[in-house]
Parts: sequence; structure tokens; C-alpha cells
Amino acid sequence: MPKPTTAAELGGRDTPIRVAILTMDTHLATATARANARLVRQLPGLRLTMHAASEWAADTQALAACLNDIARADIIVVTMLFMEDHFLPVLPAIEARRESCDAIVCAMSASEVVRHTRLGKFDMSKPASGLTALLKRLRGNKDKTSSGGAAQMKMLRRVPKLLRFIPGTAQDVRSYFLTLQYWLGGSEENVFNLVRFLVNRYASGPREALRGVDDPPLPVEYPEVGVYHPRMNPRIAEHPGQLPAGVSTATSRGRVGLLLLRSYLLSGNSGHYDGVIAAMEAQGLQVVPAFAAGLDARPAVERFFMHQGVATVDAVVSLSGFSLVGGPAYNDARAAEEVLARLDVPYISAHPVEFQSLDQWGESERGLLPVESTIMVAIPELDGATAPMVFGGRAGQPGTTCKGCAERCAFTEVQNAQDMHTCSNRARMLASRVARMVALRREERAQRRVAVVIFNFPPNAGNTGTAAYLSVFESLFQVMRAMRDRGYQVEMPESVDALRESVITGNREQFGTDANVHTMIDTDDHVRRETWLAEIESQWGAAPGRVLSNGRSIYVLGRQFGNVLVTIQPGMGYEGDPMRLLFEKGFAPTHAFSAHYRYLREDFAAHAVLHFGTHGALEFMPGKQSGMSGDCWPDRLIGDLPNFYLYAANNPSEGAIAKRRAGATLISYLTPPVTQAGLYKGLTDLKSSMDHWRALTPDDSHRAETAAMIQSLAAELELAQPT
Repeated sequence: MPKPTTAAELGGRDTPIRVAILTMDTHLATATARANARLVRQLPGLRLTMHAASEWAADTQALAACLNDIARADIIVVTMLFMEDHFLPVLPAIEARRESCDAIVCAMSASEVVRHTRLGKFDMSKPASGLTALLKRLRGNKDKTSSGGAAQMKMLRRVPKLLRFIPGTAQDVRSYFLTLQYWLGGSEENVFNLVRFLVNRYASGPREALRGVDDPPLPVEYPEVGVYHPRMNPRIAEHPGQLPAGVSTATSRGRVGLLLLRSYLLSGNSGHYDGVIAAMEAQGLQVVPAFAAGLDARPAVERFFMHQGVATVDAVVSLSGFSLVGGPAYNDARAAEEVLARLDVPYISAHPVEFQSLDQWGESERGLLPVESTIMVAIPELDGATAPMVFGGRAGQPGTTCKGCAERCAFTEVQNAQDMHTCSNRARMLASRVARMVALRREERAQRRVAVVIFNFPPNAGNTGTAAYLSVFESLFQVMRAMRDRGYQVEMPESVDALRESVITGNREQFGTDANVHTMIDTDDHVRRETWLAEIESQWGAAPGRVLSNGRSIYVLGRQFGNVLVTIQPGMGYEGDPMRLLFEKGFAPTHAFSAHYRYLREDFAAHAVLHFGTHGALEFMPGKQSGMSGDCWPDRLIGDLPNFYLYAANNPSEGAIAKRRAGATLISYLTPPVTQAGLYKGLTDLKSSMDHWRALTPDDSHRAETAAMIQSLAAELELAQPT
């Protein structure tokens, strides 16, 4: 059949109509572009545009283009605008256009946005109708046998079926729920049919010729819970047995569950996940990449990571960047805590950069934007997630280069600037950290090697083994004894005093150091193995430097007790100004500081490090505020070593720095229930009299009288003999 070429043959399909989609980010941009290419063949007069808050929030030109399209749009679809920074810039334009456009659908957004929905007779700015009340009753109580996300998706599928044969406003309500289905099933096919559906039903005025001339199919349904792998065909499946055989069970170093966002998979925008999967498999890990609908990952956890209530994975890594239960707008930390407690394996939350491009993040001193730090770091921490780190994001514009690490990845026309890509450096580090965490979990306790780092700040002042609100050596002795009792190989000192003496005194007089010298790192060895030698030497001179050095070697201070090595963190800055390093840009740690952590990672080959007390200097080393890159010193120094940190419970702000900049898992200790008592009763009078006596001049006639009073008061308090 020949294609229609005239207006009559087109049956009005060439009538101009504008459709604008506004959403939070660009993950559906490519699917929308592909759908648009098909739409213009079917509806030559249609112009479809998509605008993302992640772009207009930081680009005035992008915002201007968005506002211009809203002002001219005949049909508007708004989703996932729940943050004020995102919806306030466009809300006036939406309000101004609402009454003059053919239809506007606002969903999964802030109430200020959702209330502007107007589909035919369905108007969400008006008081709830009887139909809306009926829908609430149909929803009923929260399904106790399924998670919130599963219950919501079940309801979403059921409502259009219930409303199908109810006339009037019910059909517009049905259209609203079908729009949600199309959007949440955000493949190219569903975006294509979403636009067809809204145009076919709501085109009005000069565009009414387009109404009723099409018959778009219902939304394509995809598995709500399933697995994904780039080597599967198709890439989505419902059963883990369909995953390709990547790493064999015989050679596997462990099994890791990955949590992915279903929307990225359906839209075909999953390049950032593919790189992480490949990096994990390169570490010898079996990977189970799973997803669930509705921004509630519990169904995927329970179906693919557990069997009969027991974990079948050694660790879980969330790549969603959101909370485990609830998504970006809120979280149900209690529900997440319940399922994670049953799972009882390490839970790591990694994230892409959503609201900036990779090159912008790479060259930024701040790292993550405030909104990214909130949604992707702080909220998942409420669930119990640890070790947040970037693993990918949107490519930069063609011709830009990411400066986040030495690899200096360049972006060309080949990469779509709106699609997600893996940061290969960060993906490798994430995979390596997970592999080390799994190795720690699988290793027999008797074989685990644990490094304990204590602090000496300020240096050269007899402060070795100090921490805020903690008796370090007494606590360390108890921890070592508990480790021994639980199967760790620990050579216990006889007492707390013996522990303190062996660490602080030992052979220090022989070497002229502040504490016992555990070992020395030869300068040639340090020069050969120090990856960032040039950066360190530019600040501290040629190796081995002057800090903890005899001119030929670098000292590592501490003492080994079986498989437990107690070390003392080297000083972090300049003599007399040890905090200088924190506040000056472009600086690097000393030779001794970098060599210390390399020794723990590579020479002692620790399975984990425990930083003992509040607080040390690692997490304050130069680098981004959050969202570390490969050029950030905290990330370089800790590397892939599992990091645990005994931290005072009353200092959550600096504890968060340790978590976010050094990948630390915090173990809180309470501050002592002690306060300054002050003086009381006769002591107050005695102090007042002594202060008065000190203020008198030597020839004052009242000195003798005052001295007698002091003597009398002291005798009453049994502080002196009566005269």
C-alpha cells in the first residue's frame, strides 16, 4: 500500500501539534528520540521535545528552551519533579499554559505540580470527586504480603481494567493511569505509544482532526522483577538461570547481587551498568544483576539474593543511587533495615552522577552537587548503606575531557551526551573493593589479618594513642581479647600497660622516634612502588622526606600481635602546623603517610583496617568534598582496603566525612556519661578567698587576715591542718 502523500490521504495526520515532556533526568532521552523518529513518520505534523531538570537546573539556555516549549505545547507530560530546585523554575509556565493546552499530565511529582493535571473532565486541582474516593477505597490497606512498590504496581495495572467500562470522567481517570503505565514501562515502544495515545484522545481545537484516527495498543508489559545482563538476548529475563555463564562456580571468588533501576534497562540506557558488571566479573565474582519495579528493591532482594530466608550472595551493591525502599523522593528506612538485617551481608550504595556530566564532576573541587549528595548519599545512609562512590554518569559534550583521574577520558561524537556511561576507573575500584569485602567475609577468622591504626595528634606532644572520649589502649586491649576469643590469631600482651609500653616505647630510643618502629621501608622500594611520587616530591622534596625518616628509609611505627598489626598514623602536615594540609589546595600527604597505607594494603596484606577512635587524618586529605575520583587522596590511600572506623557517637558530621571520603563503615561508641562537676559548698568560698588574696598587693594590710580565713576554710574541708 503506497504511503499517503496529500492532506486528504493523511486524514489530518499532518496537523501541527506539539508535545512536551518534562522529567527529572535524561535517562529516557534516547528512547524518546527513537520514538520521535517513528512518530514523525506517522504524524508528520507532530513535534516532540523532552526537557530534563538535571539540565535546566544548571543551564539558563536549557531552561529558556524548556519554558518556550511549555508555552507552545498542546500536550504536556510532567514526571519526577519533586525537588523545589527542579519544579519552581517551570511551575509558573505550567500554570500559565494549563488552561489553554489540550491536556496536561503531572505524575510522580510534588503536590504543587501534580495538582495541575487536566485530562478531559479529570481535573486534579478540584476537590476529590466520588470517583477519586472510590479509587482510594479500592486501593485498601497496604498489602501486608507484598512490598509497597509491588502493591503500587499491582494497583496501577488493576485500575484501568476496573474503569474500562465506566463512562464519563472515569475514562479520563483511566487515561491518567494508562499514561503512568506507558511511562513506567519506559521503552521506546511505550514512549511511542504514550504520545499516540494522548494525541488520539485529547487533541482539541485546530488539532481535533487528529483525535480518534489512531488505535495505539495498550502499554507493553515487562517483568516487574527480573534479572539483566548485557550478554543475554533479550537482556531482561525473569529467572536467574537465564543469566549467561560468566564466572564458573569452581573459580568464583564470591557471588554479588547488583540492584539496578528498571527504567534505565527498559529505555536501553544501561551502559553505566554494563561496565560495572564487566568489572565485577573481571574480579572473578559471579554477578546477579537484578531489578524491581516501583522504586522498591525488596522484591528483587528476596527473590534473587535469598533462599528460604538465607542470603545466597556475599554482598549487595545498589547501583540505583536511591534508597532501597522509596526512591529519590523519600525512603522507608525501617523497611530497608528489616530486609537488610535478614540478608546480613555487606550493603554498598554506589551511584552515577545524575545532575551533571562526568567531565563536570571530574574537574569539580566539590564533586557531587548538593542534590546528588542528598539523594544518592545521605538518604541511602539512612538505610545502612556504606562506602558510597561514583561509578558512571552522562558523557560530557563532544570534545571535552574528564579530569577526574590520570586516565583523562575524552568524549567524542560517538558518545551521546545524554546517555549513561561507565567511569572505568571508578568501576574498577568499586569492583576491587567489593572483591576485598567478599574475601574478608569468606576468609577464616584465624587467617584474617587486621591492621589497627591509632593516632598521635598533635605529634611530638606525648599524644600517641589518644582519641576523643575514648581510653584507646584500654579499649584496644578489650577488642583484641574479644577477637582472640572469637577465633582470630592474636598474641595478647599481658596487660593494658604492657600493650601501651610495647607500642609507645619499644625500640623508640634506638631510632629516635615517638613510638616503636615496626619496620622500615627502603627508599629505593618506596620510589619504585609509589604511584604518585611526583606529586608528593613536588611538596615534600625527594624521597624519603624528613617525616619518619632516617634519610635512607621510612619508618612504620607500631607493633604486631599475631595477625593484628597496631600502627600509628604518621603526622599529616607541617611541623608546628599539622592542619595546614587540610586547607591548602594542590597539596599531597608526606612520603611517610602514603607509604604507611601502601604498607598496610600490600606488604602486611591486611584483610581490613580499623581506625581506632575519633579521629585521624585520612578522611581529611586533599580531594573532592564528596564523590571521590581517582585523583582524590583519601581514595588513593585507602584504595580497595575495607575500612572500619571506631567513631564517637556525638560527632556525626565528621563521621559522615569519614564515610563519604574514605569509604569507612562506622562503629559508634558512646561518650562517657561524665560532665564537669565544678565547685560546691565550702570549696566555692575557698576559691573566692584565694582569688581575693591573689589580687591583694604585697603590702596590703588585709593579706594576713585573708590568709587566716583561707587556712580556716581549708581546715574545715580537711584540706589543711587546723591551726
